[in-house]
Order: sequence, then structure tokens, then C-alpha cells
Amino acid sequence: MKIIKIEVENFRLLKDFSMDVEKELSLVIGKNNTGKTSLLSVLDKFLNEKSKFSYDDFNIDFKNQLESIIESDNIVEEFEPKGIKLKLFIEYDEHDDLSNVSRVLMDLDLDNNTIVLGFEFTLNYDDFLLLREEYSSFAANEMAKVETRKKVRAKELKEYLNEKLGSYFHTHKKSFEYDIDNKNIVETNYIDLVKEGIKIKDIIEFKYISARRDVTNKEKESTLSKQTSSLYNKQEDNDEKNEATEDFKDQLSDTDNKLSEIYKNLFTDVIKKVQDFGGIKLNDTDISIISTLRHRELLEGNTTVVYDHSDHKLPENYNGLGYMNLISMIFEIEILVQDFKRDRETKPADINLFIIEEPEAHTHPQMQYIFIKNIKKLLEKGIKREDGINIPLQYLITTHSSHIVADSDFDDIKYLKAENRNSVIAKNLSDLRTEYEGDLKQYQFLKQYLTINRAEVFFADKAVLIEGDTERILIPTFMRKVDLELEAKQEEAKQEEDNIALPLLSQNISIIEVGAYSQIFEKFIDFLGIKCLILTDIDSIGDIGNKDKIGDPKLEACPVNIGIKTSNSAINHFLGGVTWDDLKTLKVEDRTIPVGSSIVCICYQQEEKTYHARSFEDAFIHLNRAFVKENKDTFKGIKNSSDFDDETKSPYDLAADCVKRKTHFALDILFHSDERFSNWNIPAYIKEGLLWLKEE
Repeated sequence: MKIIKIEVENFRLLKDFSMDVEKELSLVIGKNNTGKTSLLSVLDKFLNEKSKFSYDDFNIDFKNQLESIIESDNIVEEFEPKGIKLKLFIEYDEHDDLSNVSRVLMDLDLDNNTIVLGFEFTLNYDDFLLLREEYSSFAANEMAKVETRKKVRAKELKEYLNEKLGSYFHTHKKSFEYDIDNKNIVETNYIDLVKEGIKIKDIIEFKYISARRDVTNKEKESTLSKQTSSLYNKQEDNDEKNEATEDFKDQLSDTDNKLSEIYKNLFTDVIKKVQDFGGIKLNDTDISIISTLRHRELLEGNTTVVYDHSDHKLPENYNGLGYMNLISMIFEIEILVQDFKRDRETKPADINLFIIEEPEAHTHPQMQYIFIKNIKKLLEKGIKREDGINIPLQYLITTHSSHIVADSDFDDIKYLKAENRNSVIAKNLSDLRTEYEGDLKQYQFLKQYLTINRAEVFFADKAVLIEGDTERILIPTFMRKVDLELEAKQEEAKQEEDNIALPLLSQNISIIEVGAYSQIFEKFIDFLGIKCLILTDIDSIGDIGNKDKIGDPKLEACPVNIGIKTSNSAINHFLGGVTWDDLKTLKVEDRTIPVGSSIVCICYQQEEKTYHARSFEDAFIHLNRAFVKENKDTFKGIKNSSDFDDETKSPYDLAADCVKRKTHFALDILFHSDERFSNWNIPAYIKEGLLWLKEE
């Protein structure tokens, strides 16, 4: 039995949210403020009932709608209860024990193996009318207070709702009928779980490890040592640990006897004084001090976790926060797994849902790889007891870590994406496979590339797709140079900061090296829904006099001015319908293309100062010939340096004949730059692309 889908309505950013859940691990990723913590919170509020809903838990759009109908002069027509709703879609098979869920089954059709449990914090129409009436009186009373008592202001509707929410909104738990033919819920047909006395805890147990973990580097902190006591308390009644527990108690009993003898001598004086003080009756003040070690209390505050280092045992807080966090998580997982197992007389729940929030906290990349590699192994045993009960764990891990993503199964990933400022959606990364059905080889390439090289793009707001190492080395510097130039202009013009877009280096931009394969990323960029800049070369080809095997003119790399077309696959893919002559003069707005929910701008060399370069090196040398010539003797990335003294030699030929190693040439540019990178210029096609990317 397992949860296959979670749906949420009107809870914070989860306005109309649906997420598929995997059989074991679901890795939930996304940028900040995409609802990962909200998902944990709504499950906790409904399933564990540890905290109440507040007015701030409502989705902003729902708040606006609610306030509008309350304050409207016209009363809206009757409506179905509205508010925060959670639905859990559960699937079972013939091997499952249905004793707990038998009372929530709504359909005896053997083909229908889906249960839908609903949890609601809603306002019905009658309570809405009462709310309108009572708020109207409240508002009038507030206005009267302002006039008579000279109050600063009257309380607003949102403040009233925050205080009185529980008077109008009420919690309900239901099991809905699921129409298997139409794959939808029949909300009018349900079982009221509260009225029927059905305990949710017997069906679903939910626990989590919060990102706000009790791990610090304070010298007095002993988080791990405290957890040993908690772990013992959970395991005491566990059959697996029963023999060890009894041995522990027997040893304490022997120790009690020995300590009691010692106490008799240790406390002789005080006992004698008590006896001498006297009492009403004989022996009334005869006392003894004996040892009563209690196994539970003994561990708490009296066990210390240490770690071995060069034959020394050092306190736990001498270890780094990363190790502390990792070890503490393992302890906490073990404690919660024991909770899931329950005691010997109580069966575990049918479904055990476990969330670990941001396990990467305080850990370096290598440790994050270790965590995700081992977590499945740690949890795959599920809820396994000595009495033969064995129930799997379903667990969600929420993360911002590209390192955890990079070492995860592609099909486990759930990508949370902002639809607008007030709502998010969840996407299965595995759904990309269907997008690439026409060429699964491309999908396989994308999958391998992202999980090995550039998983950070999942957490980016914008992306730059580049061809190779040269751009990878230089693009961050180009961004810095653009930022510095704009900063200087803004200071000179004394512009207001509010009207200025964030500097490029302050934005969440991922730089992805894709070689000649940027077109393969088109569907993926659409999937992410982010702004994307593609920087590539115009790659002109033409007839330079050579023939192919059958004697026809051979099209080869050549200067742009004698080229007849481009060999660049990205340009041909995104701008395939544009003629060669038009391609050379397209404005940036004409090279900006909508790609589903994303927008892509493709930038390549343009004519600059009466010359049209073919490659980055060609363009850079044309613009910065004097800079290169001045430093040619110390440039490690060039050969035939004397060619720069020949003014008749074109930038195209210099790039072809003098650039020895492109990466070294890029590093040479950085090495010879001044503090503000003002002694050379960025080629126009790159600069205009970065300026386009900079804007929101």
C-alpha cells in the first residue's frame, strides 16, 4: 500500500498543487520559495495536528478572494466549502492487509484499487454568512472606537480573521469515492472519518526531520549524546533489543547493591544527625540512602558520544558541523524508524511517510554525495519487526543541493516550479522522456549530462548555454565587467537604484557548457521555464577552392565575408528559416524566441567596427588587437607572436595561425587584465546577450 499522489489547494504557494509520489524515494527539488517546506507543513498540520492553521497559511489569491466576498455589498450565491484542502491518493494490491482501510473503501470494484483520503480546513456557506454578519458588527464597533477613543486606526479584516479563524473554518477528514473510469474524485460521495471514529494514524503515520536541526558548534552542545537516551527509550520495548535491555537492567541492579553499601559509609554522619534529631515515635527518623539507578534516567545526561582520533577519544562537539549533522540525522532516522515500528502490542500503520528536509545543511559536497548514495540502503528495510511485520517506508527528501541531485536517480526527481508569484506546480523529471520520444538518444545524453555535470541548473533562475572551455573561463569575468561598466554609468547619471536590474553576478544564473548540442536542451529549458541565453559561433562556411571526392566544390570554414551559410547546428535549429544575409544582420529581438514556458535568445558574432568575425577568438583579437600585441611575449596561449606585428594580417588569420590553446588564451586575457578589466573590450554579441539576460 502506498501514496501515489498528493494534492493541495490554497495552502501558501500550493494553490492548486499536485505531485506524484514514488514507491520509495521522491527527491523534491526547486529554487527557494517554491513550496518544499509548505508541503511538509501542510502534511504535518493535517496528519499530526500539532499546530493550528493561521490566516497566513492561506494562499494569497484565496485571501484576496475571501476578503472580497466578505466585504462586498452583494452576497455571493451559495458555494461548496472552500479553504485549505489536502488529498492523498493511495493505491493497494492483493498482497496488502486491508483490515485498517476496509472502513474507508468506497468502491468494491476489483479493478478499483485507489483510496482518496481528504483533509480540509474549510468555510461552509452558513459560516460565511455568520462571518459577514459578525465582521460587519466588529468593523462598525472599530470605527466607533476610532471616533470616540481617538484610536490610531481600526483593525482590518485580515486581523479579525487571524484572531477568529477557528470560529468559522473547521477541519474535516473524509474518504472520497474515486471514479476509476473517469479518473476523478466524486466529492459529493464520502465517508466522514471523524463521525465514523476511523483513526487516520492506523492508516498513515507521518514523521519528518526538519531543516532546523539541533546541531551547533557550541562547546556545551551534546546533541548526539542526548539522542542516545531518546534512542534507548524507543528501543526498550523492541524485541530486537530486548536481550540487551535486560542485560542492562540486571547490571544496574548489581550496581545498586554495591553503591548502597558505599552510600552507607559515605552518608553515615548525616544519617546519624537525622536520627539524633529524633521523631515522635521510635525509629521514626531512621533513614537509609540507597542506590536506585533507573535505566531511562541514567542514559539521559550520562552518556557521551565521542569520536576516535589518533588513539584519543574526543568530545562530539570537537567534530565538524558536517559530520555532526550527518551522524545526528542517522540517530534521528533510527529514533523515528523505531516510532514507526510502534510497540509489540500495536501494529504499525499501513503507510509510513517520512520526510527529510534539506539534509545538505552544514555538509560539504563529498558528504552530500555520501548521504544520497547511502540513504536508500539505510531506509530500504522499511518497518521490519521480529514478529514478521515488514512494511516499506515511503520517504521524501527536499533539497537545494545540486550534488545530491547529481547522484540521484533521474526518475525519483520532482521539480517544483513557480507558475507565478502566488502558486507553484510539481513536475516529474521522468516526464521529459515522453518529450524526447522522437530521439531517446538525446534524452539519454541530457540525463547523463545533467546528473554528472550541471545539476545546479535545476536551482537557477536563468541559464547561459556556451560551447566550450573558453567561454566557461571568461563568462563570469564578462559578467563582472558588464556590472562594473553599468555601475559606473549609473553613478555618473545618478540613477535611482529601484529602477536598476540586479547585477549579473548577483543573479541566480547557471552557466552550462553544451558544446554543439544546445538544441538538445530546448525541451529541458521549456521544462524548467527559465530565461536562457545561447552563446555560439556563426561558423561560416563557403567555397575556398577545394573539391570533394566527386569533384564538386567543398564547403569549408572560411571568413564570414566569403561564407554562404552556417554550419552551426544551434543556429540552424533555432533560426533555420532565416537566409544567410539576414542571419548576419538580425537584431537581438529577432533572435529572441519563445520556447514553451521559457524564452531563449541566441547570440553569435555580428559585424563590429566594419568587420564580421567567425569565432570568439577572431572577434576578441579584432577588438583588442593592441592589447594582445602589447602582451604577446607573455601570452602562453599564442604562437607565431610576431604575426601580430603584421598589420595586413586579418583577425581571422591571426586566430587560426596564432592561437595555440584556446583555454590558455582565455587565461592569458584574465592574467593580463587590470583591476576593472578596462584594458580590453567584450565582443558585442556577448555583451548584448548578457545585457538581455540581465533584465527581468
